[in-house]
Amino acid sequence: MPYEQLGITTPHPVLSWANHSLGSDETKMAKNVASLPFVFKHVALMPDVHLGKGALVGSVIATKEAIIPAAVGVDIGCGMSAIKTSFTGEQLEGKLKKIRLDIEAAIPTGFNANDNVEKAVTNWQKWRDFSNLHRGVQDLESKAMKQMGSLGGGNHFIEICLDTENQVWLMLHSGSRNIGNKLAQCHINTAKELAKMASEKLPDPDLAYFVAGTPEFKAYWQDLQWAQNYAHFNRDVMMSRFKKIVEKHLVGGKVTKPLLEVNCHHNYAEKEVHFGEEVYVTRKGAVRAQTEDYGIIPGSMGAKSFIVKGKGNAHSFCSCSHGAGRLMSRNKAKNVYTLDDLIAQTEGVECRKDAGVLDEIPGAYKPIEQVMANQADLVEVVATLKQVMCVKG
Repeated sequence: MPYEQLGITTPHPVLSWANHSLGSDETKMAKNVASLPFVFKHVALMPDVHLGKGALVGSVIATKEAIIPAAVGVDIGCGMSAIKTSFTGEQLEGKLKKIRLDIEAAIPTGFNANDNVEKAVTNWQKWRDFSNLHRGVQDLESKAMKQMGSLGGGNHFIEICLDTENQVWLMLHSGSRNIGNKLAQCHINTAKELAKMASEKLPDPDLAYFVAGTPEFKAYWQDLQWAQNYAHFNRDVMMSRFKKIVEKHLVGGKVTKPLLEVNCHHNYAEKEVHFGEEVYVTRKGAVRAQTEDYGIIPGSMGAKSFIVKGKGNAHSFCSCSHGAGRLMSRNKAKNVYTLDDLIAQTEGVECRKDAGVLDEIPGAYKPIEQVMANQADLVEVVATLKQVMCVKG
């Protein structure tokens, strides 16, 4: 299905691939962003679009000479990593629970970190740039080191999946942990203070921005790139540990070569060229999908996920959705569903089935097949995956 242009009056159009009609709050959020003077061309909404803070999750915002820290969000560089292995589904039989328990022991989840000194990642070359980051995080270097290689909470996960050829894939979802959050909060607060000092009338305080060429913009851009690199490397560290555990159980620890590797952000900003002009592109819950770009679009922990290749659709600023998108809030999911529902909806998946993950029940998410149908002009499907094991953050 191609995009539709929302029938709203704003200086910049809003193009939507959404698989539902936008509610009044969502429409207001889209209008707020599209009314900003520095928005370039239009705002693009992905099929999984839903309410966020300041800007909709699932929106792509190209800007000229300005950037909105809250539109990037607090989980800077959050994204996905996946590898296709040479293993087949038969090799997993009877081993999934042991693999899950080993992963839970080796990779910290929730607020936990690598408290064992031997597991702390101290050799990342970008640690030496830590002293150049915002002064508000200078006491967090030790914590950031311990959290490198940890999953976090919420909708972050580690999964073993099978594709339609019964090939084993390893997949995970995580971001820049506490350090990315703290850096984002420091800069969001600065942007809001600047807007207040200038008596600027913004449609939403969370749309406070930095102007290119200012010291504040330069400081944010530097910290943003650092946090995005942290998030990317964090996924690499976890994937390496994850792969070793699977190799231990399936081939006695022999090192194997991945058949395909993908590591992509879906909460970030980069400088790119679109419609012949250099712009800043913020993807808030969206994946870059330039021609030949590989991306990962996960469903919920009881649904399918997809490895995709971009089609380079100019109208979406070469982007696609980052997942199924939530259908209901976490609190609503806990009130609507029971543990019996969770057990039924995750049948056949080796995972926790307790109250702690009830808010992540598949029913709390949009149907992934519908989301994929809405972006046939944005990506082509390379592999369709089904989870057989899931570790939740």
